[in-house]
Amino acid sequence: MFVEQLVLNFKHIIMKQTILLSKFRILSLVAVLVLTSFVVTAQTNVYDDIIATSPNHTSLSAAIAAAGLESALQNDAAELTVFAPDDDAFDALAAALGTDIDGLLALENLGDILLYHVLGSSVASTDIANGDIVTPLNDTNTVKLTKTAGGSVYANQALVNGADLMADNGYVHSIDAVILSTETVVDIAIDNQFTSLATAVITAELMPALTDPLADYTVFAPDNEAFDALATALGTDIDGLLALENLDDILLYHVLGSSALSTDISNGDIVTPLNDANTIKLTATSEGTVYANQAMVSTADLTAGNGVVHAIDAVILASETVVDIAIDNSFTSLATAVITAELLPALTDPLAEYTVFAPDNDAFDALATALGTDIDGLLALENLGDILLYHVLGSSALSSDLANGDIVTPLNDANTVKLTVTSEGTVYANQAMVALADVTADNGVVHAIDAVILPNETVVDIAIDNSFTSLATAVITAELMPALTDPLADYTVFAPNNAAFDDLATALGTDIDGLLALENLGDILLYHVLGASALSGDLSNGDIVTPLNDANTIKLTVTSEGTVYANQAMVALADVTADNGVVHAIDAVILPNETVVDVAIDNGFSTLATAVITAELLPALTDPLTLYTVFAPTNDAFDSLAVALGTDLDGILALPNLADVLLYHVVAGEVLSTDLENGLVPTLNGQNVEVDITSGVMINTATVTLADVLAENGVVHVIDEVLIPSGVVSVDEIEPISVDVYPNPSSDFIFIKSNDGNIDQVTLINMEGKILFVRELETSETQIDLSNYNTGRYILQIEGNGTTVHKNLVKVSNN
Repeated sequence: MFVEQLVLNFKHIIMKQTILLSKFRILSLVAVLVLTSFVVTAQTNVYDDIIATSPNHTSLSAAIAAAGLESALQNDAAELTVFAPDDDAFDALAAALGTDIDGLLALENLGDILLYHVLGSSVASTDIANGDIVTPLNDTNTVKLTKTAGGSVYANQALVNGADLMADNGYVHSIDAVILSTETVVDIAIDNQFTSLATAVITAELMPALTDPLADYTVFAPDNEAFDALATALGTDIDGLLALENLDDILLYHVLGSSALSTDISNGDIVTPLNDANTIKLTATSEGTVYANQAMVSTADLTAGNGVVHAIDAVILASETVVDIAIDNSFTSLATAVITAELLPALTDPLAEYTVFAPDNDAFDALATALGTDIDGLLALENLGDILLYHVLGSSALSSDLANGDIVTPLNDANTVKLTVTSEGTVYANQAMVALADVTADNGVVHAIDAVILPNETVVDIAIDNSFTSLATAVITAELMPALTDPLADYTVFAPNNAAFDDLATALGTDIDGLLALENLGDILLYHVLGASALSGDLSNGDIVTPLNDANTIKLTVTSEGTVYANQAMVALADVTADNGVVHAIDAVILPNETVVDVAIDNGFSTLATAVITAELLPALTDPLTLYTVFAPTNDAFDSLAVALGTDLDGILALPNLADVLLYHVVAGEVLSTDLENGLVPTLNGQNVEVDITSGVMINTATVTLADVLAENGVVHVIDEVLIPSGVVSVDEIEPISVDVYPNPSSDFIFIKSNDGNIDQVTLINMEGKILFVRELETSETQIDLSNYNTGRYILQIEGNGTTVHKNLVKVSNN
């Protein structure tokens, strides 16, 4: 019984424990159910469960609390995206504002700052596309989102360093900077419809840089047309520009790292942009227009919270231009001149093609000295811009592209530039030598030169502009362009016309090419140039002048009719003035040959030389291609004649038939003493002299005291008496005849008119002494037909009143 009771008691205990255990299990299950129910129904939020619990966002949490925004972020019904600046971000902002965290928390607009970090929708990082522009709860400005090719995400300038922290009411993206609703230079671009620029900034992932609210920028902002123009120039479209690998470099070249209003800009300022591969050259014109390189500022001073925007009409590129070459190579005077003349916009155009002949500093100094001024004086010249543009060609030409004689038109087309390439390879632009060639830039090439060239009209231009083609070609071939294009020189050029070169070629048995191949071509040409300017009115009969080729002098004749001769060449057109001298067109090429006139002058036959000059016979006797034999009376011989005629030397020179007397001493052709024979020899005046070699050599009654003095156009024999042609007895017996011959020169007909009696006889003699015709007349005026005679020089012998006069006559072509 006891045992049974014990068993029953034990069972009862076990049953009670089982019941208690069951109740405990039920209670535990209920508790679990209750607890499970609590976990499922509790909501997380971006503030309590992410921000407030983050060890890296204590400043943000404190700021939210200080601004009373906890409830907004705890709202279970909200959908939020929070860009959450970390503690370092707040520290950086405090430092930038010169305060501390407490100072930030005390800001009146703290709530606005925080709400600018919150979007009213839930946005995961995977939902963000590059260039998204979203409106936060503080809608005073948008937030610009960037998603880089590498997957990084930015909100304005702030990098997302912890993305997609998710709560039930949204996302938190941790960022490394506090973003502000400041209007930035990006906003200026967007708000003013710079759509191409904004798209390019987004594509180049530059939003983070340019939206930095604490930065200070100047942005030169190309308008849409500027991008279109660049695309066209590059043969592409906007999409092609956006695909450029260096797009970011192009854009950053438009941004300065400090703020500069247009009023802060001075002409010639050179500034370094964020892309420092090159500087930007600024121009502020006298009218107040501003340029950045070639781009004109169309709208200035659009101010933002982080800088200023200047709208420009072209995209500027960091290309190295011809201006950079000048600046980088210390062409300081040239660079200053370009700035002063406001030419930087033209020469910095990255898409242009230029050839610049760049004068070095010494060249500018030399020009200033020549003009009697200094560099400041040059910079003040009204035509400074024209001078500089005369140094620039509108295409790129390396020195190897240039040929001798090239004539090119620069940007200042008031004149051409004449190029010389010598046989040694030296290059000249006008008078300036290229000291350093082929310094290439992205928009052309620079050749350093040793002189400033000027667009002055030179004696070379006169020749070219008046169709002196043979002369111009000869000057080019002889490499004389540099000398004759010197704008500061002063020259007189006796310029042979084309017919003159043809005549010389014929006389030498060659052609123009043969003349151009002459070794002494340069010497021949320089013999036509005087080193000073002389108008025809400055010249006197008998002037003897020294040209640049001083191997011989030039003998000038000014006839009583006013016709001018340089040696044998008649001036057909006088006084064509240039800025560096004067040109006289002549009808023959003169040569520096020693003539029979030189023999007389060089050997002290001063009276004979004076008589030849007075009788206007220099043109005949200086002809380098006609051979003469001259019987040359000494000074004593003339003195003796003066005594015999009862006069003096002036009386001799005043003889109306002086030319007749002198021509009686000249025989056509070269006759050496060994060639002489007894007999009569015709002279250029039409009468004969008698030669007697029986005992020595006698010419009429005169003795040859010195024979065979050779010249290049003949021979001179010195005689001790003046030979007197028949009809001259004494000065008193001479009744001079006054005769006019016109036109002279003439192509077809001439008129001969006596002013004081009848003309008895007219004889035409060529320069070889041959009589071409004799006309017996009894009239005071007659007409002579020259149409059947060759062009050239003749002697017209006119007899009347018992006297004879000789006139030089020139027959020219009627073409």
